[in-house]
Amino acid sequence: MSTLSRPLRSRLSVRPNLLVGGLFLGMVLVAALVGLVWTPYDPLAIHLRARLAPPSGDFWLGTDEFGRDVLSRLLVGAGSSVWISVTTVLCAVGAGTLIGLTAGFFRGWLDRIAMTCNDALLAFPGILLALGLLAVLGPGRDGIILALGLAYTPLVVRVVRSTVLSLREREFVEASAVIGNGAAYTVFRHVLPNCLAPLTIMATAMFGWVLLSESALSFLGLGVPPPAPTWGNMLAASRPHLLTAPWLGILPGLCISFALLGINLLGDVLRDRLDPRMQGL
Repeated sequence: MSTLSRPLRSRLSVRPNLLVGGLFLGMVLVAALVGLVWTPYDPLAIHLRARLAPPSGDFWLGTDEFGRDVLSRLLVGAGSSVWISVTTVLCAVGAGTLIGLTAGFFRGWLDRIAMTCNDALLAFPGILLALGLLAVLGPGRDGIILALGLAYTPLVVRVVRSTVLSLREREFVEASAVIGNGAAYTVFRHVLPNCLAPLTIMATAMFGWVLLSESALSFLGLGVPPPAPTWGNMLAASRPHLLTAPWLGILPGLCISFALLGINLLGDVLRDRLDPRMQGL
């Protein structure tokens, strides 16, 4: 191990942000994986005799107003929320990177058209744009991914384009052109790898934004339609029963909070590790 990497690795290993963030995010990912293969009960099964039952040996986290097991629904909801968030981030980062690379490297009329459309989308708050699109597309998992992906793509375009503008005049880009490499080869071989650090930081933060937006949309009734469980629609369904069955609102709220806290803490660690401006702090 080099003398440079040893202190850096030791510095990262003792950071409480890394430990706490990894623990919380790991719990969410484990819950999502477990929910794909096993749940204590069928999350859609109704047990009328156990309506609003408190946590017990039979139902570890209680039941909802229809007698459905809350733990099973939380596990399945974790998988749904993680899948939507990951897919949305991948779509937004993929589309935004391609547009940002093309606009920033080739400039000209292509850059002007792309940035005019991008600025027009940025004029709308992301959640408001997603609400408008879902009002047209209708609620559903695919609609959420498309709406949130379109809402967050402009942020990626702006970050990638600004990075490419600072790279396109560098010596290694000019050298690639001098030795006869084509523009596409230069972009994907030399420019794109230098965009990965800011993209990684943004994708990490965006995962938390999308998770919160998906929960908000589900809370408003524009997410995955019932009876399929998500943390957002479970939180919305708990409102009439907060006094008599507080666990219905507390548990999905804690799941959302732990997921956001974990991803934000890990995002801080990645920013400190990958952002050159933070290296000396």
